[in-house]
Amino acid sequence: MEKRNLAIAIVLSIAIMVGWMYFVQAPHQEKQLAAQQQQQAQVAQQPAAQQPGTQQPEQAAPQDAARKTLPRDEALKESPRVAIDTPRLAGSIALKGSRVDDLVLKNYRETVEPNSPQVVLLSPFNSEHAYYADFGWAGNNVALPNSETVWAADSQTLAPGKPVTLTWDNGQGLTFARKFEIDDGFMFTVTETVTNGSGSAVEISPYGRIVRYGTPPHASQSYVLHEGPVGAFDCVAEGEGKPNDCSRAEYSYSDMRSEAEDGGKYIHTSLGGWLGISDKYWLVAQIPAQDENLSSNMFYEPKGDFYQTDFTGQPRQLPTGQSIERKQHLFAGAKVVNELTAYRDSLKVPQFDRAVDFGMFWFLTKPLFFILDHIFRFVGNFGIAILCLTVLVKAAMFPLANKSYHSMSKMKLLTPKMTELREKYGNDKAKLNQEMMALYKREKVNPAAGCLPILVQIPVFYALYKVLYVTIEMRHAPFFGWIKDLSAPDPTSILNLFGLIPWDYHALFAVPLLGGLVHFLSIGIWPLIMGFTMWAQMKLNPTPPDPVQARIFGLMPFIFTFMLAPFSAGLVIYWAWNNTLSVAQQKLIMWRMSRLEKKPSGAAG
Repeated sequence: MEKRNLAIAIVLSIAIMVGWMYFVQAPHQEKQLAAQQQQQAQVAQQPAAQQPGTQQPEQAAPQDAARKTLPRDEALKESPRVAIDTPRLAGSIALKGSRVDDLVLKNYRETVEPNSPQVVLLSPFNSEHAYYADFGWAGNNVALPNSETVWAADSQTLAPGKPVTLTWDNGQGLTFARKFEIDDGFMFTVTETVTNGSGSAVEISPYGRIVRYGTPPHASQSYVLHEGPVGAFDCVAEGEGKPNDCSRAEYSYSDMRSEAEDGGKYIHTSLGGWLGISDKYWLVAQIPAQDENLSSNMFYEPKGDFYQTDFTGQPRQLPTGQSIERKQHLFAGAKVVNELTAYRDSLKVPQFDRAVDFGMFWFLTKPLFFILDHIFRFVGNFGIAILCLTVLVKAAMFPLANKSYHSMSKMKLLTPKMTELREKYGNDKAKLNQEMMALYKREKVNPAAGCLPILVQIPVFYALYKVLYVTIEMRHAPFFGWIKDLSAPDPTSILNLFGLIPWDYHALFAVPLLGGLVHFLSIGIWPLIMGFTMWAQMKLNPTPPDPVQARIFGLMPFIFTFMLAPFSAGLVIYWAWNNTLSVAQQKLIMWRMSRLEKKPSGAAG
């Protein structure tokens, strides 16, 4: 019977471990591969992105011209340009169409290698991975600027403190001006002015849109992280409620494609708010005036293989001889938490900081990030900050953990008595359980107390996992030695002799059948350290009375080592350090209790 139970326990443990590899990790990579294949299958020449119209469909603006795919450098040459040069951005604005369609993030690179390419955020309409933002006016019976309009610029370079104004005359009495300003971060301010000298009144509506062609090849399919269209709508007007009282809209790329199959769009009406497209670490978002009534769309167009988020403001009456002016903002850059929060407060943009996907438990995850970030500012290393945070968490939970470890230590000291009871009542399970409960009550021991520290750690573990996974502050953050990126798994593995052989084995993940085995063997040094510390902690715990349960618990360090190996190195380091502190705390309690047990009754303390 015991051999059969042991076999069942081993089989279940292996099933959990292999299931994790095949059903959690492998599908993620398969979805990425499928998305890439889907993009390659699209016909190159497809209808282009649709310019949003006003709230009346018959007033829709003209469509863009047909799209052709060119290398990015060649696509940039198709329009005269105004350069963008800031401490953190490089790129240009296309004078043809007045689009922000060329942005490179100066301070971020594709990999941890210092000479790897800088991150390209936006690309022109005719490039392979076109991604751009533009602005405009829609209306009927009036010539308006569109994607073919070539604007005139009063300067060659947009920089902080050096605005650029683009102008265009429609030849019928309407003059359009668009002034671009940019700060030291990633925020553009766009001021539009329309002057009517036509001799008759006109009605026009402002719009803004963000268009992205193709599903990003590295878009996450994980439920832990949102990537795709995002926005905040139906915001409460100032004085009527909390400043962040908005309804959020988050639609994954797969959601958008599914909605497109039904011929629909996600439509929102709102006073103020914002909308855009979010990547794991980057964001492009249109931010209209917060006192403006908007009609917004989010949709995917399968014929052209593009995603679009857009808004249209209410129609504006422009009498002859007068001008109208409106101001809005465009964010295009890295999702740095403190900077998004500052923009939220200075521009009164509700929930703009929530563009970082802290999840439904953001009230726990975000404070933990701020604590970690403040520690980092003091120690200068996020790895050390994680170790310090672990100490703070252990200190906060010390009373609970101390009581729990005290109970567990007493349980371990009671092992001889428990063994004696099992030998005496082994054939009478009911009597054995009765005597065990009597022993626990007599010795004031709670056998379930050992679970409390682990249960309390779960929210902290989840919050830290989210922080490491979604915040750009953790991206490429080094620790010491071989850990160059705390947000990535430990790069060492038995497959590269723990870093001694300089080769990248990750391409083997995509090989059928072999990929699962590669996942199984991808265990770095830190996961092994974490597994050892878990084993050491479990050795200090009392052995469960049930033999099968005891064997299963004995396999847990082995199982968790394989399960946590693909997680962020920072998370594994946190768990290893937490286990080490727990072992030290528990050893101290056991040492003190053993001394008390050896003292003769009546001895002085």
